[in-house]
Amino acid sequence: MKKLIKSVMLGLAVFGAVSAAFAAPKGKAKSLILATKFLDSEETAISLRKVEKAINERGKSCNLSIKMYPGLTYAKAADCMEQITQGANVISCDGINFIAEYVPDYDAVTGPMLYANMAEYLAMTKTKLVQDLNVKAAKQGIHILSLDYVFGFRSMMTNKVIAKPADMKGLKIRVPESKVYAYTLEALGATPIAMPYTETYSAIQQKVIDGVEGSISTYWGTKQYENVKNYSLTNHILAVSGIAMSESYWKKLTKEQQQILTEEFANGAKDLYDVTMAKEGEMLKKLEGVGVKLNTVDTPAFSKACAPVYDKFPKWTPGIFDKIQAELTKIRAK
Repeated sequence: MKKLIKSVMLGLAVFGAVSAAFAAPKGKAKSLILATKFLDSEETAISLRKVEKAINERGKSCNLSIKMYPGLTYAKAADCMEQITQGANVISCDGINFIAEYVPDYDAVTGPMLYANMAEYLAMTKTKLVQDLNVKAAKQGIHILSLDYVFGFRSMMTNKVIAKPADMKGLKIRVPESKVYAYTLEALGATPIAMPYTETYSAIQQKVIDGVEGSISTYWGTKQYENVKNYSLTNHILAVSGIAMSESYWKKLTKEQQQILTEEFANGAKDLYDVTMAKEGEMLKKLEGVGVKLNTVDTPAFSKACAPVYDKFPKWTPGIFDKIQAELTKIRAK
Protein backbone atom coordinates (compact mmCIF):
# COMPACT_ATOMS: atom_id res chain seq x y z
CA MET A 1 0.00 0.00 0.00
CA LYS A 2 2.83 2.39 0.90
CA LYS A 3 4.44 1.74 -2.49
CA LEU A 4 1.14 2.48 -4.20
CA ILE A 5 0.71 5.78 -2.31
CA LYS A 6 4.31 6.83 -3.10
CA SER A 7 3.76 5.96 -6.74
CA VAL A 8 0.55 8.01 -6.88
CA MET A 9 2.22 10.98 -5.12
CA LEU A 10 5.17 10.87 -7.51
CA GLY A 11 2.81 10.78 -10.47
CA LEU A 12 0.89 13.78 -9.16
CA ALA A 13 4.14 15.69 -8.62
CA VAL A 14 5.29 14.98 -12.16
CA PHE A 15 1.88 15.93 -13.56
CA GLY A 16 1.92 19.18 -11.54
CA ALA A 17 5.39 20.08 -12.78
CA VAL A 18 4.45 19.40 -16.39
CA SER A 19 1.22 21.41 -16.03
CA ALA A 20 3.08 24.31 -14.48
CA ALA A 21 5.59 24.26 -17.31
CA PHE A 22 2.81 24.47 -19.90
CA ALA A 23 0.99 27.16 -17.92
CA ALA A 24 4.07 29.34 -17.40
CA PRO A 25 4.39 32.37 -19.66
CA LYS A 26 6.62 31.80 -22.67
CA GLY A 27 9.55 33.93 -23.71
CA LYS A 28 11.93 36.13 -21.78
CA ALA A 29 10.18 38.92 -19.86
CA LYS A 30 10.04 42.17 -21.82
CA SER A 31 8.94 45.39 -20.16
CA LEU A 32 8.36 48.37 -22.48
CA ILE A 33 8.01 52.11 -21.97
CA LEU A 34 5.40 53.95 -24.05
CA ALA A 35 6.35 57.64 -24.15
CA THR A 36 4.11 60.31 -25.64
CA LYS A 37 3.58 64.06 -25.61
CA PHE A 38 -0.19 63.71 -25.39
CA LEU A 39 -2.03 64.49 -22.18
CA ASP A 40 -4.43 61.92 -20.76
CA SER A 41 -7.32 64.25 -21.65
CA GLU A 42 -6.47 64.11 -25.39
CA GLU A 43 -8.03 61.54 -27.70
CA THR A 44 -4.67 60.11 -28.81
CA ALA A 45 -3.71 59.37 -25.21
CA ILE A 46 -7.14 57.86 -24.54
CA SER A 47 -6.64 55.47 -27.47
CA LEU A 48 -3.09 54.69 -26.29
CA ARG A 49 -4.42 53.81 -22.83
CA LYS A 50 -6.62 51.20 -24.49
CA VAL A 51 -3.53 49.87 -26.29
CA GLU A 52 -1.62 49.75 -23.02
CA LYS A 53 -4.40 47.80 -21.31
CA ALA A 54 -4.79 45.34 -24.20
CA ILE A 55 -1.05 44.66 -24.45
CA ASN A 56 -0.77 44.02 -20.72
CA GLU A 57 -3.77 41.67 -20.80
CA ARG A 58 -2.56 39.68 -23.81
CA GLY A 59 1.05 39.92 -22.68
CA LYS A 60 0.40 37.79 -19.60
CA SER A 61 0.72 34.71 -21.80
CA CYS A 62 4.19 35.66 -23.05
CA ASN A 63 5.81 37.86 -20.40
CA LEU A 64 5.17 41.15 -22.21
CA SER A 65 4.23 44.35 -20.39
CA ILE A 66 4.11 48.07 -21.15
CA LYS A 67 3.77 51.26 -19.11
CA MET A 68 2.62 54.55 -20.63
CA TYR A 69 4.08 57.96 -19.74
CA PRO A 70 1.84 60.76 -21.12
CA GLY A 71 2.49 64.49 -21.38
CA LEU A 72 6.29 64.23 -21.82
CA THR A 73 6.64 62.74 -18.33
CA TYR A 74 9.24 60.29 -19.64
CA ALA A 75 11.27 62.28 -22.18
CA LYS A 76 10.97 64.55 -25.21
CA ALA A 77 10.48 62.85 -28.57
CA ALA A 78 13.97 63.67 -29.84
CA ASP A 79 15.50 62.03 -26.76
CA CYS A 80 13.21 59.03 -27.13
CA MET A 81 14.26 58.58 -30.75
CA GLU A 82 17.93 58.69 -29.77
CA GLN A 83 17.30 56.01 -27.14
CA ILE A 84 15.39 53.94 -29.70
CA THR A 85 18.28 53.98 -32.18
CA GLN A 86 20.53 52.79 -29.36
CA GLY A 87 18.36 49.77 -28.61
CA ALA A 88 16.35 50.96 -25.59
CA ASN A 89 13.03 49.42 -24.52
CA VAL A 90 11.16 52.60 -25.50
CA ILE A 91 8.18 53.02 -27.82
CA SER A 92 7.56 56.61 -28.88
CA CYS A 93 4.29 58.15 -30.02
CA ASP A 94 4.95 61.59 -31.41
CA GLY A 95 5.16 63.56 -34.63
CA ILE A 96 6.51 61.75 -37.67
CA ASN A 97 8.90 64.68 -38.07
CA PHE A 98 11.04 63.14 -35.33
CA ILE A 99 11.40 59.93 -37.36
CA ALA A 100 12.20 62.13 -40.36
CA GLU A 101 15.38 63.27 -38.60
CA TYR A 102 16.69 59.79 -39.52
CA VAL A 103 14.77 59.25 -42.79
CA PRO A 104 14.11 62.74 -44.23
CA ASP A 105 11.57 61.66 -46.86
CA TYR A 106 8.97 61.10 -44.12
CA ASP A 107 8.68 64.88 -43.91
CA ALA A 108 7.72 64.97 -47.59
CA VAL A 109 4.94 62.46 -46.99
CA THR A 110 3.51 64.62 -44.20
CA GLY A 111 4.11 68.03 -45.82
CA PRO A 112 1.74 71.03 -45.87
CA MET A 113 -1.52 71.24 -47.84
CA LEU A 114 -0.99 67.74 -49.24
CA TYR A 115 -4.12 65.74 -48.33
CA ALA A 116 -7.79 66.50 -48.80
CA ASN A 117 -8.79 64.14 -46.00
CA MET A 118 -7.36 61.65 -43.52
CA ALA A 119 -8.34 58.64 -45.63
CA GLU A 120 -5.97 59.76 -48.40
CA TYR A 121 -3.07 59.78 -45.97
CA LEU A 122 -3.97 56.36 -44.54
CA ALA A 123 -3.98 54.99 -48.08
CA MET A 124 -0.57 56.62 -48.66
CA THR A 125 1.00 54.77 -45.70
CA LYS A 126 0.10 51.46 -47.39
CA THR A 127 1.93 52.30 -50.64
CA LYS A 128 5.27 50.79 -51.61
CA LEU A 129 6.73 54.30 -51.47
CA VAL A 130 6.09 54.57 -47.72
CA GLN A 131 6.80 50.92 -47.01
CA ASP A 132 10.24 51.44 -48.55
CA LEU A 133 10.78 54.34 -46.14
CA ASN A 134 9.98 51.95 -43.28
CA VAL A 135 12.73 49.64 -44.55
CA LYS A 136 15.15 52.58 -44.55
CA ALA A 137 14.08 53.38 -40.99
CA ALA A 138 14.88 49.82 -39.92
CA LYS A 139 18.41 50.26 -41.28
CA GLN A 140 18.68 53.32 -39.03
CA GLY A 141 17.67 51.20 -36.03
CA ILE A 142 14.00 52.25 -36.01
CA HIS A 143 11.12 49.79 -36.26
CA ILE A 144 7.89 51.45 -37.42
CA LEU A 145 4.87 49.97 -35.64
CA SER A 146 2.43 52.48 -37.13
CA LEU A 147 2.27 55.77 -39.02
CA ASP A 148 -1.51 55.86 -38.80
CA TYR A 149 -2.28 57.77 -35.60
CA VAL A 150 -4.24 60.54 -37.33
CA PHE A 151 -6.39 62.92 -35.32
CA GLY A 152 -7.60 65.55 -37.76
CA PHE A 153 -5.92 68.52 -39.44
CA ARG A 154 -3.93 71.27 -37.78
CA SER A 155 -5.36 74.79 -37.86
CA MET A 156 -4.64 78.12 -36.18
CA MET A 157 -5.64 78.89 -32.58
CA THR A 158 -5.23 82.63 -32.04
CA ASN A 159 -7.08 85.67 -30.77
CA LYS A 160 -6.79 87.25 -34.21
CA VAL A 161 -9.16 86.30 -37.02
CA ILE A 162 -7.21 84.65 -39.84
CA ALA A 163 -8.78 84.40 -43.30
CA LYS A 164 -5.78 84.73 -45.64
CA PRO A 165 -1.98 84.27 -45.34
CA ALA A 166 -1.46 88.04 -44.99
CA ASP A 167 -3.33 87.84 -41.66
CA MET A 168 -0.52 85.66 -40.30
CA LYS A 169 2.15 88.32 -40.70
CA GLY A 170 4.00 89.06 -37.48
CA LEU A 171 2.21 86.45 -35.38
CA LYS A 172 4.40 84.33 -33.10
CA ILE A 173 3.04 80.79 -33.41
CA ARG A 174 4.25 77.77 -31.50
CA VAL A 175 5.38 74.83 -33.64
CA PRO A 176 6.94 71.43 -32.82
CA GLU A 177 10.70 71.06 -33.25
CA SER A 178 10.34 70.44 -36.97
CA LYS A 179 11.70 72.11 -40.08
CA VAL A 180 8.50 71.31 -42.00
CA TYR A 181 6.35 73.12 -39.46
CA ALA A 182 8.80 76.02 -39.14
CA TYR A 183 9.10 76.49 -42.91
CA THR A 184 5.32 76.24 -43.29
CA LEU A 185 4.64 78.97 -40.75
CA GLU A 186 7.38 81.15 -42.26
CA ALA A 187 5.84 80.69 -45.72
CA LEU A 188 2.55 81.89 -44.29
CA GLY A 189 4.18 85.00 -42.85
CA ALA A 190 4.26 84.02 -39.17
CA THR A 191 7.23 83.69 -36.83
CA PRO A 192 7.52 80.03 -35.74
CA ILE A 193 8.49 79.46 -32.10
CA ALA A 194 9.57 75.90 -31.29
CA MET A 195 8.62 74.64 -27.83
CA PRO A 196 7.02 71.57 -26.20
CA TYR A 197 3.24 71.78 -26.39
CA THR A 198 2.98 71.37 -22.63
CA GLU A 199 4.54 74.84 -22.26
CA THR A 200 2.14 76.63 -24.61
CA TYR A 201 -0.69 77.33 -22.18
CA SER A 202 1.45 79.57 -19.97
CA ALA A 203 3.41 80.91 -22.97
CA ILE A 204 0.22 82.38 -24.44
CA GLN A 205 -0.76 83.92 -21.11
CA GLN A 206 2.71 85.49 -20.80
CA LYS A 207 2.51 86.68 -24.45
CA VAL A 208 5.65 84.74 -25.39
CA ILE A 209 3.56 83.46 -28.31
CA ASP A 210 0.38 84.72 -29.97
CA GLY A 211 -1.10 81.30 -30.53
CA VAL A 212 -0.59 77.69 -31.53
CA GLU A 213 -1.56 75.46 -34.41
CA GLY A 214 -3.17 72.12 -33.80
CA SER A 215 -6.15 69.83 -34.27
CA ILE A 216 -9.70 70.25 -33.01
CA SER A 217 -9.15 67.50 -30.42
CA THR A 218 -5.97 69.21 -29.21
CA TYR A 219 -7.76 72.56 -28.92
CA TRP A 220 -10.52 71.02 -26.84
CA GLY A 221 -8.47 68.41 -24.94
CA THR A 222 -5.81 70.85 -23.72
CA LYS A 223 -8.33 73.62 -22.87
CA GLN A 224 -6.48 76.08 -25.09
CA TYR A 225 -9.86 77.77 -25.65
CA GLU A 226 -9.36 79.40 -22.25
CA ASN A 227 -6.53 81.45 -23.82
CA VAL A 228 -7.45 82.01 -27.48
CA LYS A 229 -10.92 82.40 -28.96
CA ASN A 230 -10.44 82.11 -32.74
CA TYR A 231 -9.99 78.84 -34.60
CA SER A 232 -9.16 79.54 -38.23
CA LEU A 233 -9.61 76.38 -40.31
CA THR A 234 -6.42 76.48 -42.36
CA ASN A 235 -6.03 72.67 -42.29
CA HIS A 236 -2.43 73.35 -43.29
CA ILE A 237 -0.87 70.07 -42.07
CA LEU A 238 -2.33 66.70 -41.17
CA ALA A 239 -2.30 65.98 -37.42
CA VAL A 240 -0.60 62.59 -37.26
CA SER A 241 1.79 60.70 -35.03
CA GLY A 242 4.00 57.69 -35.60
CA ILE A 243 4.68 54.74 -33.31
CA ALA A 244 8.36 53.78 -33.35
CA MET A 245 10.59 51.45 -31.35
CA SER A 246 14.08 50.01 -31.54
CA GLU A 247 14.68 47.60 -34.43
CA SER A 248 17.26 45.67 -32.40
CA TYR A 249 14.88 45.41 -29.43
CA TRP A 250 12.08 44.31 -31.77
CA LYS A 251 14.24 41.42 -32.96
CA LYS A 252 14.68 40.24 -29.36
CA LEU A 253 10.93 39.75 -28.98
CA THR A 254 9.20 36.45 -29.59
CA LYS A 255 6.81 36.10 -32.52
CA GLU A 256 3.88 36.23 -30.12
CA GLN A 257 5.16 39.42 -28.48
CA GLN A 258 5.69 41.01 -31.88
CA GLN A 259 2.21 40.00 -33.00
CA ILE A 260 0.59 41.52 -29.90
CA LEU A 261 2.37 44.86 -30.38
CA THR A 262 1.58 44.98 -34.10
CA GLU A 263 -2.09 44.14 -33.67
CA GLU A 264 -2.80 46.34 -30.65
CA PHE A 265 -1.11 49.45 -32.04
CA ALA A 266 -3.07 48.91 -35.26
CA ASN A 267 -6.24 48.65 -33.16
CA GLY A 268 -5.28 51.88 -31.40
CA ALA A 269 -4.84 53.71 -34.71
CA LYS A 270 -8.27 52.54 -35.90
CA ASP A 271 -9.84 53.55 -32.60
CA LEU A 272 -8.32 57.04 -32.81
CA TYR A 273 -9.47 57.49 -36.41
CA ASP A 274 -13.01 56.31 -35.62
CA VAL A 275 -13.24 58.56 -32.56
CA THR A 276 -11.87 61.55 -34.48
CA MET A 277 -14.37 61.08 -37.28
CA ALA A 278 -17.22 60.68 -34.80
CA LYS A 279 -16.35 63.47 -32.37
CA GLU A 280 -14.85 66.34 -34.38
CA GLY A 281 -18.24 67.91 -35.05
CA GLU A 282 -19.23 67.49 -31.42
CA MET A 283 -15.99 69.12 -30.21
CA LEU A 284 -16.45 72.06 -32.60
CA LYS A 285 -19.89 72.67 -31.09
CA LYS A 286 -18.37 72.50 -27.60
CA LEU A 287 -15.70 75.01 -28.63
CA GLU A 288 -18.37 77.36 -29.96
CA GLY A 289 -20.22 76.86 -26.70
CA VAL A 290 -17.27 78.26 -24.73
CA GLY A 291 -16.98 81.30 -26.96
CA VAL A 292 -14.66 80.14 -29.73
CA LYS A 293 -15.30 81.60 -33.18
CA LEU A 294 -14.73 79.30 -36.17
CA ASN A 295 -13.28 81.05 -39.21
CA THR A 296 -13.15 79.77 -42.79
CA VAL A 297 -10.08 80.69 -44.87
CA ASP A 298 -8.98 81.18 -48.46
CA THR A 299 -7.67 77.63 -48.92
CA PRO A 300 -6.21 78.13 -52.43
CA ALA A 301 -4.23 81.12 -51.14
CA PHE A 302 -2.82 79.03 -48.28
CA SER A 303 -1.90 76.22 -50.68
CA LYS A 304 -0.10 78.66 -52.97
CA ALA A 305 1.78 80.22 -50.05
CA CYS A 306 2.95 76.80 -48.81
CA ALA A 307 4.20 75.54 -52.20
CA PRO A 308 7.80 76.85 -51.75
CA VAL A 309 8.19 74.73 -48.60
CA TYR A 310 8.79 71.65 -50.75
CA ASP A 311 11.93 73.23 -52.24
CA LYS A 312 13.68 73.71 -48.90
CA PHE A 313 14.84 70.14 -48.20
CA PRO A 314 18.10 69.17 -49.94
CA LYS A 315 18.17 65.86 -48.03
CA TRP A 316 14.94 64.66 -49.62
CA THR A 317 15.29 62.10 -52.39
CA PRO A 318 15.19 63.94 -55.74
CA GLY A 319 11.73 63.66 -57.25
CA ILE A 320 10.07 62.45 -54.02
CA PHE A 321 7.34 65.11 -54.20
CA ASP A 322 6.41 64.08 -57.75
CA LYS A 323 6.27 60.44 -56.62
CA ILE A 324 3.95 61.37 -53.76
CA GLN A 325 1.70 63.29 -56.15
CA ALA A 326 1.62 60.28 -58.49
CA GLU A 327 0.55 58.03 -55.61
CA LEU A 328 -2.11 60.54 -54.59
CA THR A 329 -3.47 60.55 -58.13
CA LYS A 330 -3.83 56.75 -57.95
CA ILE A 331 -5.44 56.94 -54.52
CA ARG A 332 -7.95 59.55 -55.63
CA ALA A 333 -8.79 57.58 -58.76
CA LYS A 334 -9.89 54.68 -56.58
